[in-house]
Amino acid sequence: MYIAQAFNVLHNWWRYVVGIIIIFIAVVLGQIPFTVAVFMKAYKDGDGFDNLDESTMMSLLEPNLNLFLMLLSFAVGLVGLFIVVKTIHKQSITHLTTSRPKIDWKRFWFIFILWGLLSSGFIILDYVLSPSDYVINFNLAPFLILCVIAIILVPLQTSFEEYLFRGYLMQGLGVIFKNKWLPLITTSVVFGLLHIANPEVDKLGNVIMIYYIGTGLFLGIMTLMDDGMELALGFHAANNLFTALLVTADWTAFQTHSILKDMSDPTEMGFTEIFMPVFIVFPILLFILSKKYNWNNWKDKLFGRVEDPRIENYKITE
Repeated sequence: MYIAQAFNVLHNWWRYVVGIIIIFIAVVLGQIPFTVAVFMKAYKDGDGFDNLDESTMMSLLEPNLNLFLMLLSFAVGLVGLFIVVKTIHKQSITHLTTSRPKIDWKRFWFIFILWGLLSSGFIILDYVLSPSDYVINFNLAPFLILCVIAIILVPLQTSFEEYLFRGYLMQGLGVIFKNKWLPLITTSVVFGLLHIANPEVDKLGNVIMIYYIGTGLFLGIMTLMDDGMELALGFHAANNLFTALLVTADWTAFQTHSILKDMSDPTEMGFTEIFMPVFIVFPILLFILSKKYNWNNWKDKLFGRVEDPRIENYKITE
Protein backbone atom coordinates (compact mmCIF):
# COMPACT_ATOMS: atom_id res chain seq x y z
CA MET A 1 0.00 0.00 0.00
CA TYR A 2 2.83 2.42 0.82
CA ILE A 3 4.39 2.12 -2.63
CA ALA A 4 1.06 1.78 -4.47
CA GLN A 5 -0.21 5.14 -3.24
CA ALA A 6 2.36 6.82 -5.54
CA PHE A 7 0.03 5.83 -8.40
CA ASN A 8 -2.31 8.54 -7.10
CA VAL A 9 0.19 11.31 -7.94
CA LEU A 10 2.16 12.19 -11.06
CA HIS A 11 4.47 9.20 -11.39
CA ASN A 12 5.78 9.07 -14.99
CA TRP A 13 9.27 7.54 -15.11
CA TRP A 14 10.79 10.71 -16.59
CA ARG A 15 9.61 12.74 -13.60
CA TYR A 16 11.78 10.58 -11.33
CA VAL A 17 14.77 11.02 -13.65
CA VAL A 18 14.33 14.80 -13.64
CA GLY A 19 13.75 14.71 -9.88
CA ILE A 20 16.99 12.82 -9.19
CA ILE A 21 18.94 15.31 -11.33
CA ILE A 22 17.47 18.26 -9.42
CA ILE A 23 18.14 16.59 -6.05
CA PHE A 24 21.74 15.87 -7.09
CA ILE A 25 22.22 19.50 -8.08
CA ALA A 26 20.82 20.62 -4.71
CA VAL A 27 23.29 18.38 -2.85
CA VAL A 28 26.20 19.68 -4.94
CA LEU A 29 25.17 23.27 -4.23
CA GLY A 30 25.00 22.41 -0.54
CA GLN A 31 28.55 21.07 -0.66
CA ILE A 32 30.02 24.31 -1.99
CA PRO A 33 30.55 25.95 1.46
CA PHE A 34 32.39 22.84 2.72
CA THR A 35 34.56 22.62 -0.39
CA VAL A 36 35.42 26.33 -0.30
CA ALA A 37 36.27 26.17 3.41
CA VAL A 38 38.53 23.14 2.93
CA PHE A 39 40.41 24.63 -0.01
CA MET A 40 40.84 27.93 1.80
CA LYS A 41 42.23 26.11 4.85
CA ALA A 42 44.57 24.03 2.71
CA TYR A 43 45.79 27.15 0.91
CA LYS A 44 46.27 29.01 4.20
CA ASP A 45 48.25 26.13 5.69
CA GLY A 46 50.34 25.80 2.54
CA ASP A 47 49.49 22.12 2.17
CA GLY A 48 48.57 22.33 -1.48
CA PHE A 49 45.61 20.67 -3.18
CA ASP A 50 47.21 17.57 -4.70
CA ASN A 51 46.88 15.39 -1.61
CA LEU A 52 43.33 16.35 -0.60
CA ASP A 53 41.70 12.95 -0.35
CA GLU A 54 38.42 12.26 1.47
CA SER A 55 40.08 11.59 4.83
CA THR A 56 42.33 14.65 4.65
CA MET A 57 39.46 16.96 3.72
CA MET A 58 37.45 15.83 6.75
CA SER A 59 40.32 16.49 9.16
CA LEU A 60 41.41 19.94 7.98
CA LEU A 61 38.66 21.98 9.61
CA GLU A 62 37.77 22.38 13.27
CA PRO A 63 35.46 19.39 14.05
CA ASN A 64 32.31 21.41 14.81
CA LEU A 65 32.73 23.56 11.70
CA ASN A 66 33.52 20.45 9.68
CA LEU A 67 30.37 18.71 10.91
CA PHE A 68 28.18 21.74 10.30
CA LEU A 69 29.37 22.19 6.72
CA MET A 70 29.18 18.47 5.97
CA LEU A 71 25.60 18.23 7.20
CA LEU A 72 24.58 21.43 5.43
CA SER A 73 24.68 19.70 2.04
CA PHE A 74 22.15 17.12 3.25
CA ALA A 75 19.86 19.85 4.57
CA VAL A 76 19.95 21.57 1.17
CA GLY A 77 19.37 18.21 -0.49
CA LEU A 78 16.30 17.61 1.68
CA VAL A 79 14.86 20.98 0.66
CA GLY A 80 15.53 20.11 -2.99
CA LEU A 81 13.83 16.72 -2.57
CA PHE A 82 10.74 18.28 -0.99
CA ILE A 83 10.53 20.84 -3.80
CA VAL A 84 10.75 18.04 -6.38
CA VAL A 85 8.02 16.04 -4.65
CA LYS A 86 5.69 19.04 -4.35
CA THR A 87 6.22 20.54 -7.81
CA ILE A 88 7.08 17.68 -10.17
CA HIS A 89 4.94 14.95 -8.61
CA LYS A 90 2.24 17.08 -6.92
CA GLN A 91 2.65 14.87 -3.86
CA SER A 92 2.34 15.87 -0.21
CA ILE A 93 5.15 15.16 2.26
CA THR A 94 2.72 13.11 4.35
CA HIS A 95 1.88 11.04 1.26
CA LEU A 96 5.60 10.44 0.66
CA THR A 97 6.15 9.51 4.31
CA THR A 98 3.35 7.12 5.17
CA SER A 99 0.18 5.39 4.01
CA ARG A 100 -1.54 6.55 7.20
CA PRO A 101 -3.75 9.68 7.13
CA LYS A 102 -1.04 11.56 9.01
CA ILE A 103 2.54 10.94 10.09
CA ASP A 104 2.59 8.72 13.20
CA TRP A 105 5.15 10.46 15.41
CA LYS A 106 4.62 7.87 18.16
CA ARG A 107 6.26 5.33 15.89
CA PHE A 108 9.17 7.71 15.23
CA TRP A 109 9.78 8.40 18.91
CA PHE A 110 9.38 4.76 19.95
CA ILE A 111 12.20 3.50 17.71
CA PHE A 112 14.26 6.68 18.28
CA ILE A 113 14.27 6.16 22.05
CA LEU A 114 14.64 2.37 21.81
CA TRP A 115 17.60 2.44 19.44
CA GLY A 116 19.12 5.47 21.17
CA LEU A 117 19.20 3.55 24.45
CA LEU A 118 20.41 0.31 22.86
CA SER A 119 23.15 1.88 20.72
CA SER A 120 24.34 4.00 23.64
CA GLY A 121 24.30 0.90 25.82
CA PHE A 122 26.48 -0.98 23.34
CA ILE A 123 29.04 1.85 23.33
CA ILE A 124 29.07 2.13 27.14
CA LEU A 125 29.38 -1.65 27.50
CA ASP A 126 32.31 -1.74 25.10
CA TYR A 127 33.95 1.09 27.04
CA VAL A 128 33.51 -0.82 30.33
CA LEU A 129 34.86 -4.06 28.84
CA SER A 130 37.72 -2.45 26.88
CA PRO A 131 38.57 0.89 28.55
CA SER A 132 42.06 0.87 27.03
CA ASP A 133 40.46 1.26 23.57
CA TYR A 134 39.05 4.68 24.50
CA VAL A 135 40.16 8.05 25.80
CA ILE A 136 37.91 10.67 27.37
CA ASN A 137 37.41 13.32 24.71
CA PHE A 138 34.92 15.49 26.63
CA ASN A 139 35.35 19.27 26.55
CA LEU A 140 32.26 21.16 27.72
CA ALA A 141 32.20 24.21 25.44
CA PRO A 142 32.87 22.38 22.13
CA PHE A 143 30.54 19.57 23.22
CA LEU A 144 27.65 21.98 23.82
CA ILE A 145 28.19 23.47 20.36
CA LEU A 146 28.28 19.93 18.97
CA CYS A 147 24.95 19.20 20.67
CA VAL A 148 23.29 22.19 19.00
CA ILE A 149 24.68 21.32 15.56
CA ALA A 150 23.92 17.61 15.87
CA ILE A 151 20.41 17.93 17.30
CA ILE A 152 19.40 20.32 14.51
CA LEU A 153 21.28 19.00 11.49
CA VAL A 154 21.80 15.26 12.02
CA PRO A 155 18.02 14.54 11.77
CA LEU A 156 17.98 16.57 8.55
CA GLN A 157 20.87 14.49 7.19
CA THR A 158 19.26 11.18 8.09
CA SER A 159 15.84 12.36 6.91
CA PHE A 160 17.29 13.28 3.53
CA GLU A 161 18.74 9.79 3.12
CA GLU A 162 15.51 8.14 4.24
CA TYR A 163 13.23 10.29 2.10
CA LEU A 164 15.51 9.70 -0.88
CA PHE A 165 15.96 5.93 -0.57
CA ARG A 166 13.05 4.54 1.47
CA GLY A 167 10.67 7.21 0.18
CA TYR A 168 11.26 8.75 -3.24
CA LEU A 169 13.22 5.92 -4.89
CA MET A 170 11.25 3.13 -3.19
CA GLN A 171 7.97 4.51 -4.46
CA GLY A 172 9.39 5.52 -7.85
CA LEU A 173 10.93 2.13 -8.64
CA GLY A 174 7.86 0.40 -7.26
CA VAL A 175 5.36 2.13 -9.53
CA ILE A 176 7.67 1.83 -12.54
CA PHE A 177 8.48 -1.90 -12.19
CA LYS A 178 5.28 -2.79 -10.29
CA ASN A 179 6.96 -5.00 -7.69
CA LYS A 180 8.38 -4.58 -4.19
CA TRP A 181 11.52 -6.74 -4.14
CA LEU A 182 13.35 -4.70 -6.79
CA PRO A 183 12.92 -1.35 -4.97
CA LEU A 184 13.91 -3.02 -1.68
CA ILE A 185 17.09 -4.61 -3.02
CA THR A 186 18.07 -1.71 -5.30
CA THR A 187 17.67 1.03 -2.70
CA SER A 188 19.53 -1.04 -0.10
CA VAL A 189 22.50 -1.74 -2.38
CA VAL A 190 22.73 1.83 -3.68
CA PHE A 191 22.40 3.17 -0.12
CA GLY A 192 25.33 0.97 0.90
CA LEU A 193 27.48 1.77 -2.12
CA LEU A 194 27.10 5.51 -1.58
CA HIS A 195 29.06 5.03 1.67
CA ILE A 196 32.00 3.50 -0.21
CA ALA A 197 33.91 6.80 -0.11
CA ASN A 198 33.71 6.95 3.70
CA PRO A 199 37.06 6.76 5.53
CA GLU A 200 35.81 3.65 7.33
CA VAL A 201 36.03 1.66 4.09
CA ASP A 202 39.75 2.43 3.73
CA LYS A 203 40.42 1.20 7.27
CA LEU A 204 38.06 -1.75 7.51
CA GLY A 205 38.01 -2.86 3.89
CA ASN A 206 35.05 -3.68 1.66
CA VAL A 207 33.65 -6.04 4.30
CA ILE A 208 32.10 -2.96 5.96
CA MET A 209 29.75 -2.81 2.97
CA ILE A 210 27.91 -5.77 4.52
CA TYR A 211 26.96 -3.44 7.38
CA TYR A 212 25.93 -0.53 5.14
CA ILE A 213 23.90 -2.63 2.70
CA GLY A 214 22.48 -4.68 5.57
CA THR A 215 21.38 -1.51 7.33
CA GLY A 216 19.70 -0.29 4.14
CA LEU A 217 17.90 -3.62 3.83
CA PHE A 218 16.78 -3.42 7.47
CA LEU A 219 15.40 0.10 6.97
CA GLY A 220 13.67 -0.94 3.74
CA ILE A 221 12.02 -3.95 5.38
CA MET A 222 10.73 -1.75 8.20
CA THR A 223 9.27 0.70 5.70
CA LEU A 224 7.49 -1.93 3.59
CA MET A 225 6.21 -3.97 6.52
CA ASP A 226 4.95 -0.90 8.40
CA ASP A 227 3.56 0.86 5.29
CA GLY A 228 5.44 4.02 6.17
CA MET A 229 8.80 5.59 6.87
CA GLU A 230 8.28 6.68 10.47
CA LEU A 231 10.29 3.81 11.97
CA ALA A 232 13.13 4.18 9.45
CA LEU A 233 13.29 7.93 10.09
CA GLY A 234 13.45 7.44 13.86
CA PHE A 235 16.02 4.64 13.78
CA HIS A 236 18.39 6.44 11.41
CA ALA A 237 18.19 9.72 13.35
CA ALA A 238 18.93 7.98 16.65
CA ASN A 239 21.77 5.93 15.18
CA ASN A 240 23.68 8.92 13.81
CA LEU A 241 22.83 11.39 16.56
CA PHE A 242 23.82 9.27 19.55
CA THR A 243 26.96 8.07 17.79
CA ALA A 244 28.03 11.63 16.97
CA LEU A 245 27.58 12.69 20.60
CA LEU A 246 29.08 9.65 22.28
CA VAL A 247 32.08 8.44 20.29
CA THR A 248 34.38 9.50 17.49
CA ALA A 249 37.57 8.20 15.88
CA ASP A 250 40.22 9.55 13.54
CA TRP A 251 39.12 7.15 10.79
CA THR A 252 35.34 7.78 10.77
CA ALA A 253 33.23 10.10 8.62
CA PHE A 254 31.92 11.87 11.74
CA GLN A 255 34.89 13.35 13.62
CA THR A 256 33.35 15.28 16.49
CA HIS A 257 33.92 16.71 19.96
CA SER A 258 32.20 13.64 21.37
CA ILE A 259 32.45 12.30 24.92
CA LEU A 260 34.70 9.38 23.95
CA LYS A 261 37.34 8.79 21.30
CA ASP A 262 37.91 5.28 19.99
CA MET A 263 41.64 4.56 19.83
CA SER A 264 41.39 0.87 18.87
CA ASP A 265 42.87 -0.55 15.69
CA PRO A 266 40.04 -0.55 13.11
CA THR A 267 41.66 -3.39 11.17
CA GLU A 268 40.95 -5.70 14.12
CA MET A 269 37.21 -5.06 14.02
CA GLY A 270 35.02 -7.88 12.83
CA PHE A 271 32.02 -9.79 14.08
CA THR A 272 30.89 -7.45 16.87
CA GLU A 273 31.00 -4.23 14.86
CA ILE A 274 30.00 -5.47 11.39
CA PHE A 275 28.18 -8.81 11.50
CA MET A 276 26.39 -8.74 14.85
CA PRO A 277 24.17 -5.72 14.03
CA VAL A 278 23.13 -7.07 10.63
CA PHE A 279 22.62 -10.74 11.47
CA ILE A 280 21.61 -10.62 15.14
CA VAL A 281 20.52 -7.18 16.39
CA PHE A 282 18.48 -6.07 13.36
CA PRO A 283 16.50 -9.34 13.08
CA ILE A 284 15.68 -9.13 16.80
CA LEU A 285 14.49 -5.55 16.33
CA LEU A 286 12.32 -6.60 13.39
CA PHE A 287 10.80 -9.34 15.54
CA ILE A 288 10.03 -6.86 18.35
CA LEU A 289 8.49 -4.37 15.92
CA SER A 290 6.45 -7.08 14.19
CA LYS A 291 4.88 -8.03 17.50
CA LYS A 292 4.25 -4.43 18.55
CA TYR A 293 2.69 -3.36 15.25
CA ASN A 294 1.11 -6.71 14.27
CA TRP A 295 3.00 -7.16 11.01
CA ASN A 296 1.84 -10.09 8.90
CA ASN A 297 1.82 -11.33 5.30
CA TRP A 298 5.59 -10.79 5.01
CA LYS A 299 5.89 -12.49 1.62
CA ASP A 300 3.40 -10.20 -0.10
CA LYS A 301 4.58 -7.02 1.60
CA LEU A 302 8.23 -7.64 0.68
CA PHE A 303 7.97 -9.55 -2.60
CA GLY A 304 4.44 -9.03 -3.92
CA ARG A 305 3.32 -7.04 -6.91
CA VAL A 306 2.47 -3.35 -6.73
CA GLU A 307 -1.02 -2.93 -8.12
CA ASP A 308 -2.43 0.38 -9.28
CA PRO A 309 -5.28 1.10 -6.80
CA ARG A 310 -7.05 3.23 -9.42
CA ILE A 311 -7.47 0.18 -11.67
CA GLU A 312 -8.67 -1.95 -8.76
CA ASN A 313 -11.19 0.70 -7.74
CA TYR A 314 -12.37 0.95 -11.35
CA LYS A 315 -12.91 -2.80 -11.53
CA ILE A 316 -14.91 -2.76 -8.31
CA THR A 317 -17.04 0.17 -9.51
CA GLU A 318 -17.56 -1.41 -12.89
